[in-house]
Amino acid sequence: MAERVLMKGNEAIAEAAIRAGCRHYFGYPITPQTEVAAYMAKKMPKIGGVFLQAESEIASINMVYGAAAAGMRVMTSSSSPGISLKSEGLSYIAGSDVPAFVVNVQRGGPGLGGIQPSQSDYFQATKGGGHGDYRMIVLAPASVQEMASLTIKGFNLADKYLMTAMILADGTIGQMMEPITFEEAAVETYDKPWALTGTKMRRKHNIVNSLYLKSDELEQKNFERYERYKAVEENEVMYEQYMMEDAEICVVAFGIASRVAKNAVAQARREGVKAGLIRPITLWPFPKAVLRQAADQVKSFVCVELNMGQMIEDVRLATECRRPVSLCNRTGGMIPSPEQVLSSIREAQKGVN
Repeated sequence: MAERVLMKGNEAIAEAAIRAGCRHYFGYPITPQTEVAAYMAKKMPKIGGVFLQAESEIASINMVYGAAAAGMRVMTSSSSPGISLKSEGLSYIAGSDVPAFVVNVQRGGPGLGGIQPSQSDYFQATKGGGHGDYRMIVLAPASVQEMASLTIKGFNLADKYLMTAMILADGTIGQMMEPITFEEAAVETYDKPWALTGTKMRRKHNIVNSLYLKSDELEQKNFERYERYKAVEENEVMYEQYMMEDAEICVVAFGIASRVAKNAVAQARREGVKAGLIRPITLWPFPKAVLRQAADQVKSFVCVELNMGQMIEDVRLATECRRPVSLCNRTGGMIPSPEQVLSSIREAQKGVN
C-alpha cells in the first residue's frame, strides 16, 4: 500500500512535478502559490535539478520557453496577476508547439485584487491565455490528491500533444492540507526528435520558432495545430458525476466550489429534491457532451463559481440553452456556503415545478 503523507496543496504540486521528471523550475514569488517555489528551491538542488527565481514573471516564462524547446520537462507557477504577465510567453510557447507545464493558484481580482481564493481566471485560461489562436489543456483539481495526480497528468498531456498544460487551482486548494499518496504509475515518456539538443553532427538542425511571415504558411500551421487540439477534445475530457442518475436539477461546479456544491446536493436529496452534480476536471477540453446529455434529462442547471459568472457561458453553450442555467456565486475571495448553494437549488426547483 502506498504511503499516505499530509501535505499542503502547493507542496503536493511541487513534489508531484519532481516525480513526473521535472528538473527545471523558473518562477517568481506571489501569494498564494509561493510554497510551490519554496519547495522547489529546497528540493531541486538535491536531485540535480535547476531552481531559478527570475527577476520577473516575464523572465521566468521565457526561461520555461527555452528549457521546453530543449526538450526538458519544465514548469513555472504563479497567481493571477503573475499569469497575466506570463501571457505573451505562453503564446510564444503555443506558437512554437513545445510542451510546458504552468500552475495558476488563483487569487481575487481584477488588478492586484486580494490574496484570497478565486476562480476568476477561467476565461483567461480556457480561451487561450494570451494573443493569437491557441488553446491550453486546463486541469481543475478539487483536492490536494488531485493537485498531485493532475500535475503528473498535465506533464504527460503536455508532452503527448506538444502544448501547454495548466493547473487552474484556487488559493483554498493551494493552502489546505490533506493526506495523499503518490502512486508510482502514470508517468509517461515521449521521444522528442524536434528538441534543440545539439546536432552532434548526426542530424539536421532543429528550429523552434513561432514566426511565420508567409500568410498561407501560418494559416496551414494553425489548421494543423487545431487538428491536434481536436484530438485532445476527443480523447482527454475528464469529469465527475455525482447523483446524476435521476437528477432533475444539475449543479455544475469545479475546484473548491464543487466540494461545497456536493454537500449542498446531498442535503437537497435529503429534502427530496433530485439534485446532482457534474464537476468538470478538464476545463479545456470542456465536458460538452456529458452536459448536452444531461440537458436531455434535467429540468434546470445551477452553475456555482467563485467569480461573476464565467463557466456559466460554457454550460449554456454546451446545453444549447435548452434548459435554464442560473448562477450561484461569490467573488472577491469569498466562497459560497453549502446553504447558499442549497438555496439556489431550491429556487431552481421552484422554477421547474
